[in-house]
Amino acid sequence: MGKYSNVDEMRDLFSIKGLVAVVTGAASGIGQGIAFAWAANGGKLVISDINEDGLKETEREIRSVTNDVVSVVADVTKLDDVKRLVNESVKAFGNIDALYIVPGINVRKSILSYTYDEFERVLRVNLWGTYYLLKEFGNVMIKNPRGGSIVLMSSIRHLVVEPGQSVYAATKAAMVQLARTAAAEWAKYNVRVNVIAPGVVETELTQQIKKDTAWYEAYRTKPALRRWATVKEIAGPAIFLATPAASYITGAVIYVDGGWTAIDGRYEPNIP
Repeated sequence: MGKYSNVDEMRDLFSIKGLVAVVTGAASGIGQGIAFAWAANGGKLVISDINEDGLKETEREIRSVTNDVVSVVADVTKLDDVKRLVNESVKAFGNIDALYIVPGINVRKSILSYTYDEFERVLRVNLWGTYYLLKEFGNVMIKNPRGGSIVLMSSIRHLVVEPGQSVYAATKAAMVQLARTAAAEWAKYNVRVNVIAPGVVETELTQQIKKDTAWYEAYRTKPALRRWATVKEIAGPAIFLATPAASYITGAVIYVDGGWTAIDGRYEPNIP
């Protein structure tokens, strides 16, 4: 096998052992899933969320796997909170190897029904919060001699929309362009910046859809795989992007959507 015969080296391609990640939005859903997956694979981590009770529960469960976890309650829409999160993360572990920007909210309303307060609230979390985290952690991570990986959690809605998704979709599209620009600017520091765009995922935030049978079924049958994603199926690609195996991936949007954006989905013809 020649240059590929070093088994340990090839195995290490998929290792995050000893690396340090900061996972935001870790009190529930996708952020919580990423945090559990990181800990289970030997990584050290800082978890953060505005939900203090949920964050404590996440920390308690992670401590059954590892003690290399620190939790920091923070509101990503407040710059002082984000700066404190950065300082606490560096204080706990020194270099930061990975950052996961997960927090997001959605107000499902038509453009004409949207209030300006709702518009500002969605922008503050999804766009301002993302920018604060990206900039403040980026300023630290470019100094890490190992480089690093930053993953922004966007959505298929940055590409395809439906009624009621205007502001949410706009913020998710903006996140993609932020990530691409950061990837271009920080490549010289070996800091890679990528985006995951999930489809529909079984989380607390999608219970509104799940309770509506017709809505749930429409979303279930749209992807090629004909089902919703689990949180673990989003966490897997998220962890992969921080491994050496992903060292040549930056500025990319990875669609973890079961084929939603790949197919038309309206009709499946009978073909030989």
